[in-house]
Amino acid sequence: MERADKLLAATGRWSRREVKELIRQGRVQADGCSVARPEEKLDPETVCLTVDGGVVDCSPYVYVMLHKPAGLLSATEDRDQPTVLDLLPEELRRRGLFPVGRLDKDTTGLLLLTDDGGLAHRLLSPKKHVDKVYLAEVEGRVDQDDVRALEAGMVLGDGLHCLPAGLEPLGNGSSCLVTLREGKYHQVKRMLAARGKPVILLHRLSMGPLTLDGELKPGKWRFLTRQERTELRGLGTTT
Repeated sequence: MERADKLLAATGRWSRREVKELIRQGRVQADGCSVARPEEKLDPETVCLTVDGGVVDCSPYVYVMLHKPAGLLSATEDRDQPTVLDLLPEELRRRGLFPVGRLDKDTTGLLLLTDDGGLAHRLLSPKKHVDKVYLAEVEGRVDQDDVRALEAGMVLGDGLHCLPAGLEPLGNGSSCLVTLREGKYHQVKRMLAARGKPVILLHRLSMGPLTLDGELKPGKWRFLTRQERTELRGLGTTT
C-alpha cells in the first residue's frame, strides 16, 4: 500500500505539492471515490486512479512497448544522435526508463522500455532461457547446413561462443526466423555473416511472452497491458 500523493508524484507528471493541491480540489479519485487526503493508502497494483477523469497508471514500475524504427540508438541519451527515449513524452523520460537489451541503429521492431531493473536482468540473462525472435532478410539463401550450425552453437572468428540458436528458413530462404537465448553484440548479424549470409534487414518480433503489437507503427509506443506485465514479471522467477 502506498500514499496517494506518493503514487501520483512518482509518475513524474506532477510534483508532490501539485498532487496535494489536486487532491484538495477534489480532482483525484480512487475506484470512483474522491481521495480525501494525500496520505490515504492505496494498492498501486489494483487501484483505478484518475485525475480529472483521466486514468493514471500508478504501477511501481513503468513498462512501455515501442516499435523501434531504423535510425535511432537504443540508449538513454547521446550527445550527437537521437535515441529511442526521444520518442517518449517528457513525463516518461523523467521516470528514468531504459531499453531492455539493445537493437542496432538500423534494426527495427520490439523494444521494451522500463525502469524495472530486476525484470530487465531476468529477460537478458542467458540462464533464464528467454527466447528473442528476429525476422532477418539475408543475401543468398539459408539452408539446412545453416540451421544445424546455429543449433549446435557457433564459435565466431573472434572467439565469441554463441549458445545454440534456432533458425527457420522462410519462403525461398532469403528470409528466416532466428531465435536467441542471449543478446551479444550484433549477434544475429555476426552468426549469419559467418555462414556467408550477410543480413540486409533485421526486425525483432518478440521477447519471451511479449510480442510486438501489430497495430503499432514504427516510432509509436504504448504501455503494456496488465496481462503482459503479469506474464513478464513471472518470467524466469522459478529457474
